[in-house]
Amino acid sequence: MLRKLSLLCGLVLAVCLTTHAQGLGDKVEVFGGYSYMHVDNSPSFSTNGWELSGQYKVNDWLGGVADFDGHYGSGNSIHTFLFGPQVSWPARVSPFAHLLIGAGHASAIGEDTGFALALGGGIDTEIVPHFYWRVFQADYLQTNFFGTRQDNARISTGIVIHF
Repeated sequence: MLRKLSLLCGLVLAVCLTTHAQGLGDKVEVFGGYSYMHVDNSPSFSTNGWELSGQYKVNDWLGGVADFDGHYGSGNSIHTFLFGPQVSWPARVSPFAHLLIGAGHASAIGEDTGFALALGGGIDTEIVPHFYWRVFQADYLQTNFFGTRQDNARISTGIVIHF
């Protein structure tokens, strides 16, 4: 799993460097970091994991986001693959909000893939030019596995790089 994650991070970095070299400057943002998710199930449980996302900004305040995560705990794993718009206030301290729709995959005693939706936002703050700290990102994350809807909470933090 660590090899796949390292390969994905390297691929994302290579794509971002290529876009910067093509003169797209500060139109691409890449986030990677730690993520905690409380899963609303019967019984409910908590998981720890990672989150990676990339954003292409069509202007200063609007972009399209691809968001991927993996959470693990209590013999379960949950991965989501989400896409959608994100609005942000471009500043040294930059709040943002998004609505992401896609799919999730759960592995426990069995496996299932179903609809997923994230509604949330957070705050990024500039550390040095092009490097930001995502102080927090909080999402309501709805998943649908094994014929049941789960209303989960996801909180993430990490580093954002602007290319």
